[in-house]
Amino acid sequence: MNQKKYASAKRKRFINNTAVHVILGILAVIWVFPILWVILTSFRAEKGSYVSTFFPQSYTLDNYVKLFTDTTILNFPQMFMNTLFISVCSCILAAFYTLAVSYCLYRLRFKLRKPYMNMAMILGLFPGFMSMVAVYFILKALGLTEGNLIRLALILVYSGGAGLGFQIAKGFFDTIPFAIDEAALLDGCTRWQIFSKITLPLSKPIIIYTILTAFMGPWLDFIFAKVICRANSDQYTVAIGLWKMLEKEYIDSWYTSFAAGAVLISIPISILFLSLQRFYVDGVSGAVKG
Repeated sequence: MNQKKYASAKRKRFINNTAVHVILGILAVIWVFPILWVILTSFRAEKGSYVSTFFPQSYTLDNYVKLFTDTTILNFPQMFMNTLFISVCSCILAAFYTLAVSYCLYRLRFKLRKPYMNMAMILGLFPGFMSMVAVYFILKALGLTEGNLIRLALILVYSGGAGLGFQIAKGFFDTIPFAIDEAALLDGCTRWQIFSKITLPLSKPIIIYTILTAFMGPWLDFIFAKVICRANSDQYTVAIGLWKMLEKEYIDSWYTSFAAGAVLISIPISILFLSLQRFYVDGVSGAVKG
């Protein structure tokens, strides 16, 4: 009797596991297929957005070459460097603001601390682009919407409100015992020394997460970049450049190059993630040991 129950439970578990793996396999194919199609399209030799076959019939590297050589209409190299500069600067500032605000709210006790947290929580419910008109006119009044100052304006936009996203980092900081800070204060450490030399080394996972999200925001943003850059084509980011490639006057000649550009802009994010993944794992193991 027990053997029959065991065999029945084993068969039921096998069927459940098989069903789960089949569903996950189907979902994986659905997720990977569009990425594979974009990569194949970036090497497609047939021009235009309308072709008779779904997959390319012939392949070429001309689409990638065109991005970096044909700069008469759309200067992709300049857009790429503009975006890289803005993203790196915004990432550094936004990561520092987020971690600093999170530390202050998790360790320090001051008046209006809870009201501020509640206010930040409420503001976080509204999408940032709702304020883009007001932000644009503020930047315009400061003279930051013309020439090279547009890059500074975008950096301020992307990093200025980063402190409102403190919830995740604060949740991680809450797992660090207060006794560590108390021991450091008894040894004569300042709050800045505790933050920079004790808390941050113990918080590698959340630092990596903050850096990744702070970089991806400006790298992929289109709305604020389009509103602030307007017709200043020399300040365009890659998001605006890729959008321009799909306009009706460019789509026939730039469609396959658009796919190539979509592949290229994924490379910096992939490199950043792969290079920081080791520190992420080390940070997790270090936090657990601590």
